[in-house]
Parts: sequence; C-alpha cells; structure tokens
Amino acid sequence: MADVQSLAELAATLPGVLSAEVALGELVISAEREAALGLLTTLRDDARFACEQLMDVCGVDWPERAERFEVVYNLLSVSGNHRVRVVISTDEATPVASVHGIWPVATWWERECWDLYGIGFTGQPDLRRILTDYGFEGHPLRKDFPLTGYVEVRYDEERKSVVYEPVKLTQDFRNFDFLSPWEAMTSLPGDEKAGQG
Repeated sequence: MADVQSLAELAATLPGVLSAEVALGELVISAEREAALGLLTTLRDDARFACEQLMDVCGVDWPERAERFEVVYNLLSVSGNHRVRVVISTDEATPVASVHGIWPVATWWERECWDLYGIGFTGQPDLRRILTDYGFEGHPLRKDFPLTGYVEVRYDEERKSVVYEPVKLTQDFRNFDFLSPWEAMTSLPGDEKAGQG
C-alpha cells in the first residue's frame, strides 16, 4: 500500500498540478484544464500512482465562480490500494479534453456531464444525451435550472400519444397532513384471535 502523503508530495511536482493534498485518506489533485489529459495519463501509466481504473467522472456547479464547473475524476489503484481524485475547472464555453482514449468507460460519464451540466468534451465521439429525453432543453443539474423544469411529458389518452406541454403548477404549495390511518390501529386485520387462547 502506497503512502498517500508521499503520493501527494510527488503529485505536486507534476506539470499542470495546482495543488495536491490528502483529504479523508485520499489524494485530491487540483489541476489546470489544459494539462488534464497528460496528468491523467501519467496517473495511469506511472507505476508509483498506477491508477488502473477510472471509477467515475462527475460535474459540480459553482454558479458564482467565473469558471463555474468542476469536472471530477475519481481514480482507483487496485495494485497500490489507493484512490486519487482529480479536479479540473472550466466554464460554459470551454470544453475539457475527453479521457475516453485513456479509459474507454469515460464515454458514458462524459455524456452524463454533458447532459446534466452542459460541460463539453473535445475529442469525445459520442457526446449526446444519455439520461434526459432527446428533445430536452437545458441541463437539469445546473443550479440555475428551474426546479419544475420547462416542459412536462405525459401520455394523452385522447391523442393516443406522448405530449410535451409547458409546466403548469396546479397549486402554489402542497399541504401534507401526515395523519396515517394505521396509527389508530392496535392490531392488524386477521389478528383478532392472537390474544385468545
């Protein structure tokens, strides 16, 4: 098992690394967007890191920042028994280099980042929606996306087809009464004879 602190010190010397620290027992690297592809390749190929597996790619939205998005790569070294998290910042207009050439599984997660956040990836041959509908407008995990969305989808029995309509809220708020019909029951139906005998 590699010493995570010594890996952090080693990672801090790599090109494009802005910071490398240990958080909750894992190495967390913040890096320049332009250096991401080279850094991730090094983390896979350098025997000291040996991050054989890409476990996840996800997005984070910080709308108050100029570069509002973070792309987070969660790597696993099976042989070294350690994890590495790499964080890259970008804005709405600037894509991040795709890592599908390093880890082919990244295609699915990069598609998810595009679909839910609108983060672009250069060199990604299959950048299309993966979780939302094909005609969906917007990116639903952005913090400025409206909670109700823009359109609702429902099956119209009269038309015998799926229809898209602007969202209509039938009431401004919901009133929950939290009273359960089961609270007053002392026994379940069928248990009448349980106490006899």
